[in-house]
Amino acid sequence: MSKRIGKAGNIKYALSGDNEFIATVDPGEIFVVECAINVNDGTIRALGQQLVESDVTLPYVNGATGPIEVRGAKPGDMLRLDIIDMELDRLGFTALWPGIGMFPDWGRRKEFGIQTRVVAVEDGHVLWNEHVKLPVRPMIGVAGVAPVHGAVLTVDNGPHGGNLDVQEITSGNSVFFRVNKDGAHLFLGDCHAIQGDGEANGMGAIEIAANLTVKVSLDKAPARLNHPRIETPTHICTLGCARPLEDAMRIAFEEMINWLEDDWRIPAPEAYMLLGQVAEARCTQVVNPKYTYICKVNKALLAGYHG
Repeated sequence: MSKRIGKAGNIKYALSGDNEFIATVDPGEIFVVECAINVNDGTIRALGQQLVESDVTLPYVNGATGPIEVRGAKPGDMLRLDIIDMELDRLGFTALWPGIGMFPDWGRRKEFGIQTRVVAVEDGHVLWNEHVKLPVRPMIGVAGVAPVHGAVLTVDNGPHGGNLDVQEITSGNSVFFRVNKDGAHLFLGDCHAIQGDGEANGMGAIEIAANLTVKVSLDKAPARLNHPRIETPTHICTLGCARPLEDAMRIAFEEMINWLEDDWRIPAPEAYMLLGQVAEARCTQVVNPKYTYICKVNKALLAGYHG
C-alpha cells in the first residue's frame, strides 16, 4: 500500500523552506497526498449553501499540504513530479467574491456581492444544474517547492511553482521544478474538478478536495530551467509567471526557446521562428498576484530534430 500523507494539521498557506517536514519520501516512491478544499476544510457542507464573509479569510486560502521532504534533493537538482491519479471529493464550489477576479467590480459598475454555487461531482461530471453536466477535468492548482529565499503565499506563484492554476498539471503528466533547498520541500493543494482558461472569476474553478497519487524523482537541473516545465504524452510545455500579462507570455516563450535549443539543438533564432508557426499558447489564470501563461509544442513536430 502506498504511503499516505494526510491533510489534517499539515496545511500551509505559504511555500517556504523554513517549515518542518511533515513526511519524507524517496525518489521513485509512489505516495498519496490528501489535499483540502481551497477555503477552510469543512466549510463546504451542502448543495445550495451560500458562503458568507466570515468563511473566507484572505490571504489564507489555497492551503497546500506540505512540506514533503524528497530524500537526497539538493539545490541544483530538478524534481520531477509524476501525477498518477486524482481522486475527487463529491462536493465542490465556485464563487464570486467582491474584489477578486478578472472584473473585481464588474467594469466599474457594481459588485455582484458574494455568489456561491455548490455542486455535486458524480460519475465523472460536475452537475452544474439540473440540465447541464460538465465532464470533469481534474487538475492541481498549487504545486511547487520552496523558493530560493523566504516564503511565497499560496495565492501567488513564481519560478518555484506555487499557485500556477494550469490545467495540464493533471493525471498522466509530469511537472519539473528546480530544487532550491535541501529536501525540495514539496507542496500540493488547491485542486479543481474543472477550470476554464483565465480562471476569470477568481474562485473560478470548481474548487474541491482531492487525494493525489504521485511519484517523485530527481535529476540534475538543466542550466536554463528557470520556471516550471510540464511534459504530457503529446506536448512539452513551459510556463511564465509575471505581471503584466505580456511579460508572462514572453517568459513562457523564452523558456521554450531555451528548452528547444538545449535539448533538441535547435538554434535559438530558428526555435523562435518555429514557435511563430506551431506554438500553442494561452493564459491559464489572470486572478493571482502574478498571471500564468503556458507555451506548448507538439512533440511529433520535433521528430525531425535530433537532440
